[in-house]
Amino acid sequence: MSVMEAKSISIVFGGLKAVTNFDLKLGKGELVGLIGPNGAGKTTVFNMLTGVYSPTSGDIVLNTSREGHNYKSIIKLKPYQITQSGVARTFQNIRLFKDLSVLDNVRIAFHFNVKYNALQGILRTTAFYNEEDEITEKARDLLKIFNLQDKEKELAKNLPYGEQRKLEITRALATNPKVLLLDEPAAGMNPQETHDLMNLISFIRNKFDLTILLIEHDMSLVMGICERIVVLDYGQTIAVGTPEQISKDPKVIKAYLGEGV
Repeated sequence: MSVMEAKSISIVFGGLKAVTNFDLKLGKGELVGLIGPNGAGKTTVFNMLTGVYSPTSGDIVLNTSREGHNYKSIIKLKPYQITQSGVARTFQNIRLFKDLSVLDNVRIAFHFNVKYNALQGILRTTAFYNEEDEITEKARDLLKIFNLQDKEKELAKNLPYGEQRKLEITRALATNPKVLLLDEPAAGMNPQETHDLMNLISFIRNKFDLTILLIEHDMSLVMGICERIVVLDYGQTIAVGTPEQISKDPKVIKAYLGEGV
């Protein structure tokens, strides 16, 4: 059962066709890598999947039922509506609320699901306080999973780089997604941090019953955890397969290393 499908999506910026007829089907529980040389269109694909860009043509559909086959198009939805539908993402450049605490960064992600209304929030009713307390406890539970519970009062900007990455993933999980998109999660990490991240991604996929699509330049991470890999070059898919198949594909080798190799 697929949870998300991109159907021949393309996007044009002026006279430049950045992505051409891109197809992707993400099965429930899959961990898929999207790779390619710099400028291949990977982040552009992510931006279309999450509503930052609207495809010039094609369609993107999401299975809105965890057990059934209730698909709906999301290409006309705004990013926050796509998040509410069950798609969360992180960014290549970390985008935390740097001057808020670690705890508040996670608490914010719960708030689009609150049940109290604006008036109850203004009047600070019992319903407001009860739900805010519940959100705080849920946020703390998530922080414990990522070993960030002792940092909850620190400002996000004061965390080490690797922990900022973990906090961004934690915040994304607080939206209760079905699909999680990770844009270069290992960027800027040392080898030990990258190894720990591999274990973390596998752990959260299983614990939260997620489908994960990730962009990554670190081939050890991609080959180590992805079950299927899609390769882009100049905005077009040039290969799809298992890590072993991709590592031996002549078109992939040429795209990364050049004709001479």
